Amino acid sequence: MPSRERARYVIGLGLTDALNHVLPGLPAEDYPRVLECFRVHFLRRDAGTTLFPGAAEMIRELRDSGFMLAVATGKSRRGLDRALQETGLQGYFDTTRCADEGFSKPHPGMLQAVMDALDVQPAATVMIGDTTHDLEMAHAAGVAAVAVTYGAHQRDSLSACKPLAMVDDLRTLHGWLLKQVKTERTKTEQG
Repeated sequence: MPSRERARYVIGLGLTDALNHVLPGLPAEDYPRVLECFRVHFLRRDAGTTLFPGAAEMIRELRDSGFMLAVATGKSRRGLDRALQETGLQGYFDTTRCADEGFSKPHPGMLQAVMDALDVQPAATVMIGDTTHDLEMAHAAGVAAVAVTYGAHQRDSLSACKPLAMVDDLRTLHGWLLKQVKTERTKTEQG
């Protein structure tokens, strides 16, 4: 049984990368059996996806304000689709990428695929994440990152990744994003 800290560290990674970290001595030929066992137990205990209070409203408002929204996740495609369906958010994202569709975090591949799909440059992209894997992926892709401290990894670990901003709650994140858009619009109007 991995320690709580070791288990929290793998949040956001693809299952194979998480297994490699939690069970480093596990022979590769045993991965499929262990992964299937994990899936069975995860789904049996899964009480459904719950959002932080105000998250759905924030996502809807950002989308309605003209933000392009995307997901780059360590979840499998099946897991992400289930989560989006359970939360009613499946129509709010312009594109999504999962760990089973390419490289896992912190490799920049998922984020690069998102930017390619949306035809968006790194300078116009912000990765919001609660793990060092998210922030390292953003850095590797040349993208600004915002750390949210109310998720999986500890504040000091996130801070060590030197994000553009660190926010302690959803309301602050929402305000920060709206402020950035207002600043960019002002620059465009003046320039």
